[in-house]
Amino acid sequence: MFEQSCPPAERSVWEYVSHSPLEGMWDLRGVPIKVVAKRTWTAVNEDNLFGRASQLAYYFFFALFPTLIAMSSLMGLAAKSATHIYVQLLDKIASLVPPAAFGIVMDTFHQTTQASSTRKVTLGLLTALWSASVGVSAIQDTLNAVYKVRETRSYWRARGEAIILTIAVSLVLTAALAALLGGSIGADLVRYKFAGAIAVSIATRTVGWIVATLLMVLIFALLYFFSPDVQKRKWHWFSPGSAIGLLGWVLGSLGLRLYLHWFDSYSVTYGSLGAVIILLTWFYVAGLMLLLGAEVNSEIEAAVAEQLILDKQVAEGTVVPLPQ
Repeated sequence: MFEQSCPPAERSVWEYVSHSPLEGMWDLRGVPIKVVAKRTWTAVNEDNLFGRASQLAYYFFFALFPTLIAMSSLMGLAAKSATHIYVQLLDKIASLVPPAAFGIVMDTFHQTTQASSTRKVTLGLLTALWSASVGVSAIQDTLNAVYKVRETRSYWRARGEAIILTIAVSLVLTAALAALLGGSIGADLVRYKFAGAIAVSIATRTVGWIVATLLMVLIFALLYFFSPDVQKRKWHWFSPGSAIGLLGWVLGSLGLRLYLHWFDSYSVTYGSLGAVIILLTWFYVAGLMLLLGAEVNSEIEAAVAEQLILDKQVAEGTVVPLPQ
């Protein structure tokens, strides 16, 4: 199950991580943060996270429109105006996605939904879900590399879990967008009904953002819990990796928007393909931050496991050098 390329001492550390996950990710058990940071940077290069983020960007792009169609279809089972509702929800993420990339997403989404009847879209729901799960399957493979484990689940089980996880993540993401939309509508309603209630309006919008943030944290927790094929899993609502990954994704998205606002060289370099390249770049940032968060969590667990193994060996008088 474990990578045979790992030295025996290092393999024992990762076996410990796989079988004995930490109860609390924020308790470093005396391991200095500097050590975790150094281990993480080394692992980022060894696990080729920059290259794997490029692969994730491609798979995210491949899975994007099937995911949108699948979620619109699921909502369509409950509401006839589901497409219009979903468009309103997607508008709430426009503050993070670069305008050119968001434009091509919405244009393609409109063209696809208009070209397909409700019956066709509903019948193609399973196909859309299968295609959308490609992104989660890629995350499974990458997090296995991060935790130094080999995939032992059968193809159908792994793909089935990827499909279920795709549905769960899509539903939570839709709920997060709905929280933003609800907060915005509530704030506008308060301002309309009570002209002087600016503080209440701001508070209502803030609550929407807080709920959306908590739901995004849940998405990270779901992916980090179910994706790697470790022997024993431990649920962590909010881990250091989730915090770093989510914060990095938000800052990276805003940074990309600012860069494109002041130095929009993509259109000059790539012409009509500029919007596609921008979207792929945004997916790259999202994938890299997701993987970086997982790498941080895995290295925290490995550093603590290494310390515990060393303490045990010192107590037993059988000290074996462990990887630094």
